Amino acid sequence: MILLRRLLGDVLRRQRQRQGRTLREVSSSARVSLGYLSEVERGQKEASSELLSAICDALDVRMSELMREVSDELALAELAQSAAATPGGPVPASVRPMLGSVSVTGVPPERVTIKAPAEAVDVVAA
Repeated sequence: MILLRRLLGDVLRRQRQRQGRTLREVSSSARVSLGYLSEVERGQKEASSELLSAICDALDVRMSELMREVSDELALAELAQSAAATPGGPVPASVRPMLGSVSVTGVPPERVTIKAPAEAVDVVAA
């Protein structure tokens, strides 16, 4: 099962780490407790839109950029899940539009690695 809160937390953590900032710095700027921000980053808590807005402001990242990155990760996770369900099979039509020209066949179902220009993204099928 793909949990949106985990994908969102992973993207938030990467954004923070790209800036070389600590949880403490971002939690202070966003005016949210350090523990709660940590739980959001680990995908243990669902963040409200108000909280996401405060975190995005603290990170100086547009919420639309954050959501776009989460959407891309979700598409990759769906692809990995589809590959695990039908090893060696074609990518389902419902996933194809989200991936552009990417296709996956004959991939071991346990792990799909897709290299993006900016960084490598590993997606593990659960």
